[in-house]
Amino acid sequence: MAVLTGGHNHFGFTLGIITLETQFPRVVGDIGNALTFPFPVLYRPVKGASVSRVVIERDKTLLEPFIEAGRTLLREGVKAIMTTCGFLAMFQREMSEALPVPVYTSSLIQIPLVYVATGQRRVGVLTVNSETLTGLHFESVGASGIPLAIEGIQHTHFGDVLINNRFELDLAQAEQDVVEAARRLVTKNPDIGAIVLECTNFPPFARSIQDAVGLPIFDVITLTYMAYATAERKAVLSSTINILNM
Repeated sequence: MAVLTGGHNHFGFTLGIITLETQFPRVVGDIGNALTFPFPVLYRPVKGASVSRVVIERDKTLLEPFIEAGRTLLREGVKAIMTTCGFLAMFQREMSEALPVPVYTSSLIQIPLVYVATGQRRVGVLTVNSETLTGLHFESVGASGIPLAIEGIQHTHFGDVLINNRFELDLAQAEQDVVEAARRLVTKNPDIGAIVLECTNFPPFARSIQDAVGLPIFDVITLTYMAYATAERKAVLSSTINILNM
């Protein structure tokens, strides 16, 4: 006889996602849109955590609220935690030490992997704001010393919508903004081997970016799939076996 154990209000949520407090549109492909994933995710917002406080001000007082949001998600049974802003890399060490499950604060965590996988070629980073993305963020995810090339979109329509939390987004213009930034990045740095999208709002345009520059593209969605696969290894493996046997 199978015996089940309770203790949570919800069940079936492997991944918990800590979110900023935003109102701008999040389309399918964005980590903040649950339709992006073929598996359920559980969101937890941090009150007062605006994009400007994280990206521009790098407000360290937000650390404890983010840790507490992680603890709340843990009480609901999640097995891994993501966030919805790559600049939260600045909290990677503290959050992963405070919480007993894997914590992935930023797609920038993938930089060391990308560097090794591409024969130690320079890694391109596409970000919402290249002026405030600093060595602190890279050091926090183990990327110190890795040669990087960074390009931002802070002076564009898309950058304005994200940083200033606008209510409306011109989707075609947003795509153009990130694709043009990717082209600038590659033109100025033809030696890069792949691009990591820092911003969690860029993945809906990852295919367009790749079509434009012809490079491997890593982002928070590639990281989220890895986080899920490692947290629910048996479930993913069983599904794969079932597919192969069809």
